Amino acid sequence: MEPIKPTTRTQVSRHRERGAYDRALINSVLDEALICHAGFVVDQQPIVIPTIHARIGDRLYMHGSVGSRMLKTLRTGASACVTVTLVDGLVLARSAFHHSMNYRSVVIFGTAKETVDLEEKRAAFEAIVEHVCAGRSKEVRAPDENETKATLVMWMPIIEASAKVRAGPPIDAERDYALPCWAGVVPLKIQPQPPIADDRLAAGTPVPDNVTNYTRENARR
Repeated sequence: MEPIKPTTRTQVSRHRERGAYDRALINSVLDEALICHAGFVVDQQPIVIPTIHARIGDRLYMHGSVGSRMLKTLRTGASACVTVTLVDGLVLARSAFHHSMNYRSVVIFGTAKETVDLEEKRAAFEAIVEHVCAGRSKEVRAPDENETKATLVMWMPIIEASAKVRAGPPIDAERDYALPCWAGVVPLKIQPQPPIADDRLAAGTPVPDNVTNYTRENARR
């Protein structure tokens, strides 16, 4: 898989050593993150909206109501910036200045296009459901004709993109290593809780394995 060539917009300038342009890494971050944030401008006002996404190959899909301001704006060919971030740990240093976080993030620049082909639109619906819970699309009813018409699907090419990653322990000033305070990393991860059944669930309906054993590491690849 060829790496993505950095551009003036995606080249990491601060902590260049954390920048990454490997497609497999970028894809893995997009696949694991539950939501993305889409940034765009309306009437000279910057707006950033969180939304669910899904990746199919080198395309990032987003969907919503046909009345969505975000999607209607992207539909016009407006420039957009989409970001995702996974926080892997709190980096607690010996000095306040050197505190940080371990993270994996991706930034994508580009313009979105509307998905008008019905089969591609259905594939996007399925991918978004699978992105949230792998295997779920085979267990539930697919969108009907009216629901499909009421939903706008846009996609952005994953071409102008980069990742940035921090991992490891705190990096303190040499003079601070002698300080008596604790330093290290507090790992963080999404920890699913026991499923809570809907009040109107039919008696005896089993909980599927993909719900009982849910993890983001099992997210769709």
